[in-house]
This record gives sequence, structure tokens and C-alpha cells, in this order.
Amino acid sequence: MRLFAPALTLALLATAPLAQADTLTEYTLDPTHTQVRFSWDHFGFSTPGASFDEVTGTVYVNEAHPEQSRVDVTIPVRSVHTHVPLLDEHLLTKPEFFKADDHPTITFRSTGIRNADREEQEFDLVGILTVNGISKEVVLDTEVNKVGEHPMWDNARAIGLSAETTVKRSDFGMGAYAPAVSDEMEVSITLEAIEASAFAKKQ
Repeated sequence: MRLFAPALTLALLATAPLAQADTLTEYTLDPTHTQVRFSWDHFGFSTPGASFDEVTGTVYVNEAHPEQSRVDVTIPVRSVHTHVPLLDEHLLTKPEFFKADDHPTITFRSTGIRNADREEQEFDLVGILTVNGISKEVVLDTEVNKVGEHPMWDNARAIGLSAETTVKRSDFGMGAYAPAVSDEMEVSITLEAIEASAFAKKQ
């Protein structure tokens, strides 16, 4: 993805004074403006998609040392939404898909930042994605949309990112019906994160 997250600190560093305090600033994902979407090929005829209706997480930004920044994201599996009720039911109840009872959440924990381009405000966000209790490293192709004061949050500091990646269903125990239904899924993420103290005041 160009997905989920913390490395956004690079943008903050690019727009901040040279002498920044070596501290972590906490940002909270705004769930009403954060989306995780995925799509797959269906017999070559169409490319259906789905999203998760609930996404929560925290981004910790170190403007002086962006490589020390990190992100934690949690997604309730039962918030999956394909816009096809029967498919939602299959994904949540069939043993070849999500094991929602045993593993009710999907998590992403960042582990590092690679290939940072400060001029283009792009970077690769590396982290561990856990689905169905299976953990795999993924790399998110991430782009900083904007860093600055957010008018909907009393001008609190905010960050916006977009990210993309490709994952294989089979890596997480969900490879049923491949290749007719593609094993690879395209994942895209867009998010807004608000400085945590300002976010908490409005809850």
C-alpha cells in the first residue's frame, strides 16, 4: 500500500525546525476518517472489495529520530464488511477463512522504516501483521498526505497517510479456492491521526 502508519514521522521531520526535542509524541487514529480496504480477483471477471468498519490504533512520532517512531493498529475481525451479507457470514463462520472466535482481532505492529524519501514524503513502513494468530512481515508503501493543524480538532496537530501493500491469503491460513479466487489481495489504507491529548478531550 502507499497502508497503516507510524513512519509518517518522516513528514513531520521534514516540516519541523531542525532542532527538535528527542521525544515521542502520541497520536490517536481518528476511526471516522481511517479506512482499511482490500480487494481480490474473482475468476478474472471482477475485483470485489471489502473493508473493516472498526480500526483503532496509536502512532508514536519522534520528529528528531523518525526511525524510533512506531505504530500499533488493532482491527476487530467481526467488523469486516463486504456489502454482501452472505459473504460476510462465510468469512466469519467458515473454517477456511477468519477464525474469529479464537482470534478476534487483526493487529499490525511496526518494526522499522526503509527507503525514506523526504522530498517526496514517501517511505516503506515495515511491520508484523497478525491474522488468525499467524504473524508475517509486511511492507507498506506509504505516502504522507498532510501534517498540520486540524480544523475539526480545535487546530490540534494531526497527520494523514495513505498506504498500499499486497498480501497472500494463504500466508494466514485462508487460501481456499485459489487460484480461481486470487490468493493475492490488494490492501489500501487511508488514515488521520490526532495528537492524543486533543483527541481525548473530545471523546
